[in-house]
Amino acid sequence: MQMDRHNHLWSNVVALPAMSRVAVCGGTHGNELSGIYLVRERLKRREDGIEPVSVATLMSNPRAVQLCVRYVETDLNRCFTRAALRRRTDVLLGRRLSSVGLVCQANFGPRLCRREPTPQSAFIATSSSASACAPVSEDTPYEMIRSQELNALLGPKGSAQAVDLLCDLHNTTANTGLCLITEMASTPVRYVHFDIPLDEAYSLDSVGKHGFAMEVGPQPHGVVRSGIFSAMQEGVQLMLDWICQFNSGTLFEGGSVDVFTMVKNIDYPRDPRTHMITAAVHPDLQDRDFCLLHPGDPMFLSFSGETLRYKGKEALYPFFINEAAYYEKGVALSLARKRRVEIPSIRSDTLR
Repeated sequence: MQMDRHNHLWSNVVALPAMSRVAVCGGTHGNELSGIYLVRERLKRREDGIEPVSVATLMSNPRAVQLCVRYVETDLNRCFTRAALRRRTDVLLGRRLSSVGLVCQANFGPRLCRREPTPQSAFIATSSSASACAPVSEDTPYEMIRSQELNALLGPKGSAQAVDLLCDLHNTTANTGLCLITEMASTPVRYVHFDIPLDEAYSLDSVGKHGFAMEVGPQPHGVVRSGIFSAMQEGVQLMLDWICQFNSGTLFEGGSVDVFTMVKNIDYPRDPRTHMITAAVHPDLQDRDFCLLHPGDPMFLSFSGETLRYKGKEALYPFFINEAAYYEKGVALSLARKRRVEIPSIRSDTLR
């Protein structure tokens, strides 16, 4: 009976290419501190020669990190659509990023699970390359130029040269727990799916062949909380351990997972004349990320004391409730449908 199960399992296995090029990025938003300190810790470990997996570790937005702000001129994590990357590619890649390829060669190679740390100087060159890459014009936002540098180093987006896996580290003020967010352990994990075509995917993680954002909350911006940092650290380590096992030929049995697919964003109620918000998230909804919201449930409490209820026709799952960074984007919360996705058994094709 056990042999029959073993044969059935191997007959339904999906073989995927091994991952020889992996990147972990923090500081895409310069005031989300868990990812920033985790990147700094990983770079320190590389100096000590104790990094068990060879992975490119990058500080995505060093100027915003230095100022402890979300961004300097524009949101870096909205600069990676194909159209946005195409605007400056010829000028930036042709004349201003000749050194980035050398950094890329220094960081990436087939030695994924060997104990061979990458020189700290390579990462310093990556983080400070904006100084060598003068703006195309005075009107070009810094983050647009930085997105070109990251695309050159980790992509190009949609190409065979792109990194195999890109993990971008984020914090949220919302009570989400640990989420893995994509366009394509002791800590519970939720999987959030944004149904966006690759060309229109705007986030840094879309540059890799495969990618996701690791979002952990709640944590105020400009603050690091030990429990949130530890959850992110554990999530990254589990990912790296999984990659090592996958590349060595370990078989991972299939199963099912709940996935939350984003349906729409909900704005705050606003004054039609001034466009100022007129209500806050209702106390019954606050901090209830991923708890089912039914039609008629309280959604907002107006500043005059009136309860405003959810008027949707179907029950959906709210997340990113009252996220501080989304006030400027006109988003009070996002709504998602939950579905169960079957995952096949997988292994790397190194055993072929």
